[in-house]
Amino acid sequence: MHNEAKLALHGGNPVRQTYLPYGKQVVDEQDIQSVVDVLRSDFLTTGPIITQFEQEIAAYTGAKYAVAFSNGTAALHAACFAAGIGAGDEVITTPLTFAASANCVLYQGGKPIFVDINPATYNIDPKLIKEKITKKTKAIIPVHFTGQPAELDEIMKIAHENNLVVIEDAAHALGAKYKNNSIGSIGDMTMFSFHPVKHITTGEGGIITTNQKQYYEKLLQFRTHGITRNKQLLTENHGPWYYEMQFLGYNYRITDIQAALGISQLKKISSFIDKRRQIAEFYTKQLEMLDAVSTPYQLLDCTSSWHIYILKMDLTKLTASRKEIYQALQKENIGVNVHYLPVYLHPYYQNLGYKKGICPIAESCYEEFITIPLFAGMNERDAIDVVNAINKVLAFYSKKQ
Repeated sequence: MHNEAKLALHGGNPVRQTYLPYGKQVVDEQDIQSVVDVLRSDFLTTGPIITQFEQEIAAYTGAKYAVAFSNGTAALHAACFAAGIGAGDEVITTPLTFAASANCVLYQGGKPIFVDINPATYNIDPKLIKEKITKKTKAIIPVHFTGQPAELDEIMKIAHENNLVVIEDAAHALGAKYKNNSIGSIGDMTMFSFHPVKHITTGEGGIITTNQKQYYEKLLQFRTHGITRNKQLLTENHGPWYYEMQFLGYNYRITDIQAALGISQLKKISSFIDKRRQIAEFYTKQLEMLDAVSTPYQLLDCTSSWHIYILKMDLTKLTASRKEIYQALQKENIGVNVHYLPVYLHPYYQNLGYKKGICPIAESCYEEFITIPLFAGMNERDAIDVVNAINKVLAFYSKKQ
């Protein structure tokens, strides 16, 4: 039966009358006023609010330093530069992530080396990392996919044994904890994203946290064209106006306007994450007994910050494809999504010579994943609607009928 015909049969009144997106920012009057206050101030960019935001993120994560950037990708690029990644260097990462986790290596002339995931956690499998280390390996970029921390004890041990830099991609994981340690305080550098669907937003924005001063100084300089006014770093000093461009950096600066929004949002992060966890727990309780889906597995002694909630479909128990399930849920006004096409399957990476099949677990998971709505602005009715829509669609497509 054609997709359209099946959807017509599935028809009837949708569970919801209005569309529920998979993710969305939560902005209140306090946030708006914070931005307005900056607009009325003397500084719109590179002013004191950026420094305040950096200090508050560092304090929240338990890191010594933080450097804010125009977006998370820029922050990752800066971290790769600070780590000394250059032409010919190899960097190990996961394919189950947004392309930026690997693109940042390409920006520096390096080569991403993709390692398959643990089928339980969906994060990079530490046991497979060792097999990919060569004399060219410079760093590891683990990704805390969905907000669940990667297995950092094993990853850090491997890195120390092989003199590698660990750059955590924690775009999903602000507020997550690994064995009572906050994500952002463990690796050599950690990136957080403030895109609107993340835990807090600055509109666009990202940040690197680190405990190492040498990285901190390189990050600061890299985001401003490679320019410094630091008297201790200058090769000459012509006077108080003097600055030097000492290497090729970028204009990756965030603004005071964005930082003001971030500071205001950060005040609410505990309630935001608590709400996400409540919804995630509700989903798991309501859906874990369904025969055709698997709910997320959680590592012991770790706390996810629940950026997204992924269901893994057992398509052998359904009469529909993942695409048909996706379309049916969309018809119910449930804004499902899919995270992610393995990075090396994008045409650009295929043209670089990466081949399908190098990470079979990640490829298999991609074919079966559906991301369901999860954000702090959801209410109880929203979560119930999501569960009801899933039950309705899976019942319709179940092989048991």
